[in-house]
Amino acid sequence: MNIEALESYTTQMFSVAPGVWGKKDLFVNFYMIQDQTTGAWALVDAGLKWSAPKIRRMAEELFGEGSKPTAIILTHGHFDHVGALSTLIDEWNVPVYAHSMEIPYLTGQSAYPPPDPTVGGGLMAAMSWMYPKGPINIKDFVRKLPNDNSIPGLSDWKYIHTPGHAPGHISLFRESDRVLIAGDAFVTTKAESAIYALSGIKHLSGPPKYFTCNWASAELSVIKLAALDPEVAATGHGACMRGEELRSALKNLSTHFKAVALPEEGRYVNEPAVTNERGVMFLPPATEKMTNLAKILGISIAVASIALIIYQQTRNKRAPVNGVPQKLDVQYH
Repeated sequence: MNIEALESYTTQMFSVAPGVWGKKDLFVNFYMIQDQTTGAWALVDAGLKWSAPKIRRMAEELFGEGSKPTAIILTHGHFDHVGALSTLIDEWNVPVYAHSMEIPYLTGQSAYPPPDPTVGGGLMAAMSWMYPKGPINIKDFVRKLPNDNSIPGLSDWKYIHTPGHAPGHISLFRESDRVLIAGDAFVTTKAESAIYALSGIKHLSGPPKYFTCNWASAELSVIKLAALDPEVAATGHGACMRGEELRSALKNLSTHFKAVALPEEGRYVNEPAVTNERGVMFLPPATEKMTNLAKILGISIAVASIALIIYQQTRNKRAPVNGVPQKLDVQYH
């Protein structure tokens, strides 16, 4: 697949259900929901740093030029779900709604628990030590979701607190046709694998392992969502799943969560991060594997930096002077 085809594939819009559309940007999805009564619409999550133009084009295709949402709803605030947020709210000037437990990471109060590259599963997990963990600061725009589980501007929908992957993670559910926007409470690909995440290979999985900081809560969240018996599930990563394929896979995940979703090892596997409405209160110590990995990465980066400096110096010495190539003077001792 060439670059143009990959770009087209990873940014195509898709229909989820009546009044619900999604779009994939590289490896993450964002969604637009239109209220079936009022015609107003809301954006769910805000993709990556460069996603703003794609979100605008999607809005224009669906709702017309110059259209803007009544609100932006966040399933959670990880970097791949809030990347374009600042750009969009500067332009749209609309409120952003999130769960109260997510507010510290959206108002500059607290960074998320660090991602864990030792959970395994592929390149996306191995690179997670580089992912931004925040916080961002949109305190002038962010609002707490109502305590009654309603979603402002979306009368047919309710939110469900589904922590584990993030402290204030929520999922959205429309009971009339059992449509679920699960965020990262579970996903329909293997988020840890670059091959799966980029290509769209379908495989219902637990939450992305490298950012999940409380596995007991994550399991309870999956059990809670499976009990809704959803007909359609749209997730933060991966393609939509429907009908019996979804129900069977979700039942298997909820019943055998520890066997199929829990990493064999990792910083938060045996001891969760402790969080409250002020942010992170306690982090379990880094594992020996994480410490060793950090040393290896540090040495690798240092070696690469030294090699780059030597290469640049060599190029400078070889550069022609007045059009005459220079002989490199190498002395051996």
